Amino acid sequence: MKIRSINTVLFIGILSLLSILFIQVFWIRKTIIIQENKKELQQREDSLSNRQFNERVHIALTNVVSEISSLYKDSSDLYGAVKQEMSNYFTVAINDTVHPYFLEQLLKREFYDGGIKEDFQYGIYDCFSDSIVYANTIVFSEDNFFKPEDDTSNHYTSPQIKWDKDGHYFSVVFPQREMSNMDDLPSDASPWISLFAIIGFVLLFFGYALSVIIKQKRLSEIKTDFINNMTHELKTPISTIALSSETLLRESFANDPERLKRYAGIIYKENKRLENQVERVLNVAKLDKEELKLKYSQFDLHELIREASEVFEINQLENGGEIQLNLEADQSVITADEVHIGNVIHNLIDNAIKYCERKPQITISTRNTGNSILIEVSDNGIGIRRENLRMIFDKFFRVPTGDLHDVKGFGLGLYYVKLIVDSHKGKISVRSVFGQGTTFLINLPMTKTN
Repeated sequence: MKIRSINTVLFIGILSLLSILFIQVFWIRKTIIIQENKKELQQREDSLSNRQFNERVHIALTNVVSEISSLYKDSSDLYGAVKQEMSNYFTVAINDTVHPYFLEQLLKREFYDGGIKEDFQYGIYDCFSDSIVYANTIVFSEDNFFKPEDDTSNHYTSPQIKWDKDGHYFSVVFPQREMSNMDDLPSDASPWISLFAIIGFVLLFFGYALSVIIKQKRLSEIKTDFINNMTHELKTPISTIALSSETLLRESFANDPERLKRYAGIIYKENKRLENQVERVLNVAKLDKEELKLKYSQFDLHELIREASEVFEINQLENGGEIQLNLEADQSVITADEVHIGNVIHNLIDNAIKYCERKPQITISTRNTGNSILIEVSDNGIGIRRENLRMIFDKFFRVPTGDLHDVKGFGLGLYYVKLIVDSHKGKISVRSVFGQGTTFLINLPMTKTN
């Protein structure tokens, strides 16, 4: 997929997302306005209903106090006798004690006459201890009568109750009118939550779809690079074999059997290398499937390095350049996978040649460190910037080459190198100065490590 197509998909996706967002915001705001209007209207209705109810209760309780005062012939001012402590709780001050039965009958009558047809609880308080000395719950029945909550003797107020308590105020509670705050009610403005959930889901889906498209585009580019790179990799040994064969056919080696043997050896080794390249292609395919298996054997690492450098000197360093070998390791025979270690050396030398804007000067050194062998591959190439050093072993990562556009590759070379070194329980590191060159250091154990 071309970048233009991806940009078109991205533009249409963002436009669709913004359209959905605009429509959702418009309707949610409209819904919230309607909900707020309903809420405000309901508050007004509830406020008016509560105010009317409170006024009726206040009048009824004032009448009760008035009758109690007239019974005891108390002419004191009744102003302020009734107080509303809470929305459903009233207290009434009286100057004389009152019998529970008489108070209950007055409350029933005044509440019924005032249209207050709700359950209520009353309690008489002792003025000295300020505690309830008598209380009862009265319910309003369907036949328009007030009666005790329970008809048992414990809840029935008898006129024969002996009463000698000195009560100077009583309270009335309407349990069906519990305090409620409109702000505490569940808000219907939750559509915002739904909106955010929808946007999050759409963004997640859109991001996933976009990532899949970009990934497919990248895989397509990698596939093209892979084909181009492997074509180059396969052409190199083929051209070397062709060059050596042409030399054998054109010249006479009757008087120089050593030279004949050398070219024959080159053909054999390049044929082997071609076989190894095919094996590399198969191994790269196995990287993702984690099916890579190592075949351990004993071989001379120095000999492997000499063969690799000789191949590159014949084919890729014809126009100049040099591979210098400083093979100083006393013990160079190791137990490892010869094919994969050979591919590692080939990869590092090939990178040193590809990423060089002048005549390549490559140095391969070895030395023993304890029970391992250290391999250093240094070059005078373009180097690697510091910010790219930590990513060069990442899969598919390719070091930017600036104006150097002829470097082939698909970002698996160094990833493959590190994978093989790690599989051998070794270590690999890199030092580089941008513009001057790069050095790779590989530490491999001499023997197989479980």
